[in-house]
Amino acid sequence: MRILLAAAGSYGDVAPYTGLGARLRGAGHEVALATQESFAPLVRGAGLTFRPLPADTSGGGGRKGGGRKSGGGNRQLMRTAAAFVRELGAGLVDAAEPGADVLLLSTTTAPLGWQVAEAMDIPSLGVYLQPTHPTREFAPVVSGGRSLGGPGNRALGRFSLRMTDRVYADAIADLRTRLSLPRAGRGAVRRRQEEAGWPVLHGFSSAVVPRPADWREGLDVVGNWWPHHDPQTPLPAPFEDFLRAGPPPVFIGFGSMAAGEGARLSELAVSALRLAGLRGVLQEGRAGLMGQGDGILTVDGVPHALLFPRMAAVVHHAGAGTTAAGLRAGVPAIPVPVMADQPFWASRLAGLGAATAPIPFKELTAERLAEQLGAAVREATYKEAAGAVSRRMGTEDGAGHVLKAVERLA
Repeated sequence: MRILLAAAGSYGDVAPYTGLGARLRGAGHEVALATQESFAPLVRGAGLTFRPLPADTSGGGGRKGGGRKSGGGNRQLMRTAAAFVRELGAGLVDAAEPGADVLLLSTTTAPLGWQVAEAMDIPSLGVYLQPTHPTREFAPVVSGGRSLGGPGNRALGRFSLRMTDRVYADAIADLRTRLSLPRAGRGAVRRRQEEAGWPVLHGFSSAVVPRPADWREGLDVVGNWWPHHDPQTPLPAPFEDFLRAGPPPVFIGFGSMAAGEGARLSELAVSALRLAGLRGVLQEGRAGLMGQGDGILTVDGVPHALLFPRMAAVVHHAGAGTTAAGLRAGVPAIPVPVMADQPFWASRLAGLGAATAPIPFKELTAERLAEQLGAAVREATYKEAAGAVSRRMGTEDGAGHVLKAVERLA
């Protein structure tokens, strides 16, 4: 079967699909992953066919940019997001032209992929990294992580979907014209998909977000799919030497967040480590973290799956993928959420007892970070809670669930 996966955004929005694609390819299917050009090496390294999408966020100016709000407030953010998805939609049609028997669509690409699936008359399946459907059990993941109570959560969830419909409206209109499909009003295609029970498999652990009881049939939580990497690949010798030279260090990194703030964050991170009396591994990321001196190592491009199990704790921005990687490794976290869904995952970590209280990015100081680091490393309850979640995650086979669902579609 020819499978086309489509995903776009930052590294964390794309990397999990390389592992999912590799699992599908291992079952004998032809798998292509359509995403931004900057991720082509990642895709090909997993043995998948790469198909380019034109929209790119690597420079920090797109929808998932460097973590600081654009000037102009919410209206400007909406216009920026609409331009991003309009460009993305045109590229998705080109990516699908070589042919496919089924489309697997991420949260970002699904509203566009529905139009392509309709035009090609092929089945599609949602493979989401975040919960997006309204529920009484929690507020929308992009709303900051605070519950408004059952009715409020569900109402805000519906409002969030209407705002998404607005962002995608022009892109969908363009696509339907290009694909010779009849016109559809704003939100009409989404409502049709919902009424038809369009299936969505969510790639996170039910230990972290249990499936809401008020979700319709066809919405399932199946467990994570993980970024592809060769498990036999060792850490480079300098990293091993550092890790063996002393007690387990803590990891500090902000992924694709905080572009342009590297100097400030580097100084802050080193000061916090000194105050806490801990060794540290700084991951450069988009911020460009750098640290020097005894007990400090700077790395970049090292998979979390290799690093995190060797850490005493992890400080991160609480993106969905990094949150899951820390829990999988069974290490406590100090979440420093920046934007979007990050406060949601940070609050989940803290609620599980696997993390200290989140430190909002704007409130981050060396003193506060040092205090949280000390607690996370020295209080056994955090590691015990993270270990319990890790064991639950180890029983899940998210990619296997997707494989079964794809083969049922066939």
